[in-house]
Amino acid sequence: MYGKRTDMTVHSELPYNAEPPRGALAGTTLTPVDAFYCRNHGPVPEADGSDWRLRVGGLVTTPLTLSPAELAARFEVCSETATLQCAGNRRAGLVAVRDIPGEAPWGPTATATAVWTGVRLADVLAAVGVVEGASDVEFVGTDVSDAADPPQEFGGSVPLRKARMPEVLLAWAMNGEPLTPVHGAPLRVVVPGYIGARSVKWVDRIEVRDRPSANFFQASTYRLLPPDAPVTGTPGEGVELGLVAVNADFLLPDDGSSHPAGPVTVAGYAFAGGDRTVVRVDVSADGGATWSQADLGEQASTWAWRHWSATVELPRGETEVLARAWDSSAALQPERPEHVWNPKGYVNNSWARLRLHGA
Repeated sequence: MYGKRTDMTVHSELPYNAEPPRGALAGTTLTPVDAFYCRNHGPVPEADGSDWRLRVGGLVTTPLTLSPAELAARFEVCSETATLQCAGNRRAGLVAVRDIPGEAPWGPTATATAVWTGVRLADVLAAVGVVEGASDVEFVGTDVSDAADPPQEFGGSVPLRKARMPEVLLAWAMNGEPLTPVHGAPLRVVVPGYIGARSVKWVDRIEVRDRPSANFFQASTYRLLPPDAPVTGTPGEGVELGLVAVNADFLLPDDGSSHPAGPVTVAGYAFAGGDRTVVRVDVSADGGATWSQADLGEQASTWAWRHWSATVELPRGETEVLARAWDSSAALQPERPEHVWNPKGYVNNSWARLRLHGA
């Protein structure tokens, strides 16, 4: 569907939610569009870029309505390499601890990296003139989700200070090609370092506000609840999700695969949100008794993941290989999924675990 690989794991067809096999993300900093994960909350809108208009208003002095062509003509066109990661990435590890009804058991590949091209949101905000007292910027798409009652468009907000950062884009291209419909054509927001839900697709409204968005997907979902909280809480309960926590997982070899006993190469990705970067990845094949540092790949930008690889000595029989990442703030992934379990299954950034069989 939607030009994706035939071996995608499809968690639902409507809305379309899918992730690629681990190996599809290995060996390349940029993710091919056909392997880029999809996380949607409603049907993919059918949009014609020729009649698309972006409305920018709220706490501004000069509201604007702009077409994608007018955006490109009026503001500097730029590109940013950035990783997007779903807040539910690696949820399957939390489901294994305790069931999470109603949530898709995403594996470790609800994350991917692309070069995004468009204009800086900061330039658009400067043009409309943000007034004193503003604190947040809300994005609203045209996709309608019945997860809300009553159904509403998907949306969310980020603090004004983040919206004014030069890395935040209104993008119309991905890896040098026009956005495809499933990835937000004709226009989407890209908020590097924040959970993927804040990079709203099919965006047609931007509102500058004096408080965070009241949209269902900001006020009631994408919030970190304590383990004993009910899944359906009151709006505003829990912690609003924003920056991506340091995280890592394996991409090669396949989980559960068999190999001759002896040296085996393992590889994966690591990512940290905000303006933090991954500075170290450790790997262990003896339950964490000893660790060795993995080789880190190129850092394509402050906002991109790093691939890593290491060679471990695989004994005969079953072995669990572990990986953990450190970021530039000295934050380390927590050890076990039990330590981060929550009722919505967000932010599983516990140590990565790969089962291998030595023959």
